[in-house]
Amino acid sequence: MDFKNRWVTISTVLILSGLFCIVSAQDTLIAPLRPLQPYLGKTWRGTPENPQPGKTMQDVSHWERALNGKAIRILHSINDGEYGGESILYWNKEKKTLEYYYFTTAGFNTHGTMTIEGQKFISHEYVTGNENGITEVESTAEFLPDGRLHSSSRYLKNGEWVPGHAFYYVEDPTAKVVFK
Repeated sequence: MDFKNRWVTISTVLILSGLFCIVSAQDTLIAPLRPLQPYLGKTWRGTPENPQPGKTMQDVSHWERALNGKAIRILHSINDGEYGGESILYWNKEKKTLEYYYFTTAGFNTHGTMTIEGQKFISHEYVTGNENGITEVESTAEFLPDGRLHSSSRYLKNGEWVPGHAFYYVEDPTAKVVFK
């Protein structure tokens, strides 16, 4: 092999190695967020655990890497944009905890913390601006062995804890998050 061909081969290897490093870096998360890595880039369609007769409800959410792997962004919408929201989950270095902010199309927002216990994610959030009297939410999400995600919550509403929603989600690459 002459020098010219050897240089082309070496250049190709270096370029491909560099591209591999860039692609690998783009797919990584900081260590505290890595347990959520398998769910990124996926879209999930949820239906209520106990649907109300005659009322159809679907929640679509999409999880993605954000801020160079220092955060996770979750977009979701209910019933093709009737309601929706966006969350940013990140690691708070000072408090050494996972925190998130959630902003909604209904005009309220939340700030909460999350702990990860195996395949279970437990959250507690404080609500600002909810016109229904909800001031706190506790929720649990669990990835089940069959690949589904189960989510349930309860709300502190007008000073009393009440049952919230419960959904089962399945991965659905054709589903779309819709904002109106």
